[in-house]
Amino acid sequence: MSLFIRSRRLPDATEGGADRDGDPAAPEEAVGSTPDAAPPGWFGWRRRWPRTARGVTVGTTVLAGALVLAALLLPNRVERVGPVAFLRLPAEGILLAALLLALPPRFRRITAVVAGVLLGLLTVLKVVDMGFYQVLARPFDLVLDWILLDDAADFVRESFGRGGQVLAVIGVIVLFLAVLVLMTLATVRLTGLMVRHRPVATRTTLVLGVVWITCVTLGVQNSGVPVAARSNADMLGNRVEQVRAGLRDARVFEKQAAVDAFAKTPPDQLLTGLRGKDVLFTFIESYGRVAIDDPAMAEPVDAALRDGTRRLEDAGFASRSGWLTSPVTGAGSWLAHSTFLSGLWIKNQQRYRSLTTSDRMTLTNYFRKTGDWRTVGIVPGVRRAWPEGEFFGLDHIYDSEHLGYRGPYFSWTPVPDQFSLEAFERLEHGRKDREPIMAEIILASSHNPWSPIARMIDWDDLGDGSVFHGIKKEGTDPKEVWKDPDRVRTEYRRAIEYSLRSLTEWVQRYGDEDTVLVFLGDHQPVPTVTAGDTGKDVPVTIVAKDPKVLDRVAGWGWTDGLKPAADAPRWGMDKFRDRFMTAYGPRGEDAAAP
Repeated sequence: MSLFIRSRRLPDATEGGADRDGDPAAPEEAVGSTPDAAPPGWFGWRRRWPRTARGVTVGTTVLAGALVLAALLLPNRVERVGPVAFLRLPAEGILLAALLLALPPRFRRITAVVAGVLLGLLTVLKVVDMGFYQVLARPFDLVLDWILLDDAADFVRESFGRGGQVLAVIGVIVLFLAVLVLMTLATVRLTGLMVRHRPVATRTTLVLGVVWITCVTLGVQNSGVPVAARSNADMLGNRVEQVRAGLRDARVFEKQAAVDAFAKTPPDQLLTGLRGKDVLFTFIESYGRVAIDDPAMAEPVDAALRDGTRRLEDAGFASRSGWLTSPVTGAGSWLAHSTFLSGLWIKNQQRYRSLTTSDRMTLTNYFRKTGDWRTVGIVPGVRRAWPEGEFFGLDHIYDSEHLGYRGPYFSWTPVPDQFSLEAFERLEHGRKDREPIMAEIILASSHNPWSPIARMIDWDDLGDGSVFHGIKKEGTDPKEVWKDPDRVRTEYRRAIEYSLRSLTEWVQRYGDEDTVLVFLGDHQPVPTVTAGDTGKDVPVTIVAKDPKVLDRVAGWGWTDGLKPAADAPRWGMDKFRDRFMTAYGPRGEDAAAP
């Protein structure tokens, strides 16, 4: 018997062992037709249980087809995923099938492998796009967004711990490799099936091509979605244009950055209307227009703003509010901060890098240039070296490690807002015999994921922050909160209320005749909170006790109080720097005159 097996030849092409182009047939076709001829192991069980083997073969082929079809039709936005999205004809799949059938065996195998890898990469890109749309309301930038993946890993670590970060990174790598391998195997398997059934595959491809063209010509749709799909080609075309636009944008930005209306203004002519004042530029993380306009949040946030306005008025302060349009939404705070301070539209990481390696003067730089202010930064979200601090003209920076905080993180938030403001009072504002301060203050408690949230306590009880250990235990679990969009929105709203109250109580408690506060949101929250609203407006407010300060901006048409009216003026965030410096420069005196 062993001699018989060794001498037995495999079937040739005319016997079904290969197609006419020389492609090998499926392994089971290359085995003898008798049980004695079947080798032990994998192919042996197929002979012993032919029905099971047939079921596995058919099932695997069906899964391969479903995988490839899903890759071709999968949208790159979560809200578009649904049954209708997969009841379409993909042009790319029809063209690929025609190409594989037309190629000779050697090139067909190579093309099938390459196509599988590309389909896998395309699938990964679509999934990444889904994440970016969910957070930033835009697709992934193939050139500029790689640095954000590192930030995403840091966010996971700071929200769910080091173990959660490691598991997440390992999971992402495993899934990435699995998608590439499975998509390649699926494409190769379907290619072999088409070749073994070439006449049927050729007719089917021709019919599908005719149907696709007909659907395009007649504009056939299913629930408003075109049946003839070419989304992958459109998506890749958009990405190519995105790369080209990014290259062009670098040159455009360089020209824009070279123009500065105040570059030649002598230091003694800068910000003359604020001399002797403490000027605080305060960013409230994710404080977007949705917090004020959304019906589900409007009433409690409005109550918080009314209460803050009342308490400030009782302390002798007045306020004016308007709207700014941020360059980003969902995340990217540093892009918004640099837009506000530089007077340039910093919409991507390329512009940010170009800005921070240039000699562009920011609003904070101009305060420093006068020589009349000590410039400081309260930046609790910074947990590692931040060389950009020098670019922004800050004499001293207090990051999360230098605020004296000994309490717990609240998910991503290293230091609760109330403690950050009290630390500013202790370290800078409350010092005796000091010079005027210009401070950039970042309030991070309203940073995603808004769970758990700190709550207000008596300012005298803050101590070193240890009291927040117990407060954190009272809070919610982000893993549970994020299972329900309504709970996410509720926690977001509560976080905004906490930040607003922390800030207004600080002004009420420590502000004086020389306090000028400018506070604003940096961007809208993620789409889970905005419920699909793609607007980028954020509130901005100026608070002061000295009436001359607000007289300078009387011509802006802003709303009295902490809440901007729906029809209050709306400017691009990049316009604020020059308008602010004009209002508080020598020319602003005319606007303030009665």
